[in-house]
Amino acid sequence: MSAAPTLDPGTHEPPDYIQVQSSAEFDELRRAHRSFAFPLTVAFILWYLGYVLLSSYAGGFMGTKVLGHINVAFVLGIGQFVTTFLIAWWYSRHAAAKLDPKAEAIKARLEGDA
Repeated sequence: MSAAPTLDPGTHEPPDYIQVQSSAEFDELRRAHRSFAFPLTVAFILWYLGYVLLSSYAGGFMGTKVLGHINVAFVLGIGQFVTTFLIAWWYSRHAAAKLDPKAEAIKARLEGDA
């Protein structure tokens, strides 16, 4: 029989989160996230607003038949879904390649200090 694990968390100091947040490592992580997320967010919002404005004010154009009963509005509407999924996929790849390694390094350093 093995002994039950102890519930004593030990007596260690909590990480200094202010110091971590002001570190160059954390700035690099934040910059890598923002340089990807902000431009894509702005681009997608503009794309979405363009679709809404075209739907509201360019009914003739949006009603233009493309193929059979499929019109421009339908194609652009499906394009909204496609771009949403593409951006999510692209972000997950970006996070796995650029953000996660930086975050893991910060986490390992914090856990090593604890």
